Amino acid sequence: MLCLLDNLAVPVPDVPRLMRLNLPYEIKIVPLVIAIDGPAGAGKSTVAQQLASALGLPYVDSGATYRAAALKVLEMGIPPRLEDRIVELLAAMSLEGRAGAETFRVLLDGRDVTREIRSPEVTQLASVISRIPGVRQALVALQRKFVSERGVVMEGRDIGTVVFPGAALKVFLTASPLERARRRMGDEKGRGVSLEEVAQEIQQRDRRDSERIVSPLVPAPDATLIDSTGLSAGEVVQRILQRLEEMNLISRTDRRQE
Repeated sequence: MLCLLDNLAVPVPDVPRLMRLNLPYEIKIVPLVIAIDGPAGAGKSTVAQQLASALGLPYVDSGATYRAAALKVLEMGIPPRLEDRIVELLAAMSLEGRAGAETFRVLLDGRDVTREIRSPEVTQLASVISRIPGVRQALVALQRKFVSERGVVMEGRDIGTVVFPGAALKVFLTASPLERARRRMGDEKGRGVSLEEVAQEIQQRDRRDSERIVSPLVPAPDATLIDSTGLSAGEVVQRILQRLEEMNLISRTDRRQE
């Protein structure tokens, strides 16, 4: 099934199929919307994917929508300063997101660009064009369409503050600069860059994200703050699950394998 936003299409996961899974947790309030925000390298993607899998919820990487828009801008050769042309381009392109447990694929004008949007060039430009109000307005509206009947686990930089300010649980992940640089190097093997160069790129990204006027990178006032330095993704997920249980949003099931 598709949720449509003009030229932006969002396939909603098969909710009955997800509910039939033998899941370790029962969701007590639906839809359960979980927002996970934080800077680059904090571990958001892996944590959000594992959490979505444990709860049987669709996983959405909001940053992928900005990356897809940035890829289109690069391909068309439009300078970032021409903001009106970029907004016009976004209105004309076809962008489709496919959300599922632990996976999120992006189709741009009919072609799968899930891998292409992970290049360093796209990453840098996505941070730049995300500051354009018209771009954020269109893509935030798209991101809100990803909530299934059961809910969603969405990661990004303004999910708890802008996209879903009423989310049942808001998590803000962070980590030490060195830890974040090491993780990013692991994600981008083969680039041939040093740890110091990656750390500098992250600092520049942090500055742009935190200083932008529209939707800056800041924790929501009621967010649960987690420093993931020295923690595995699984350990962070367990902390989030524990917090959800404390809030009476989920409970453990007594199901056992037959």
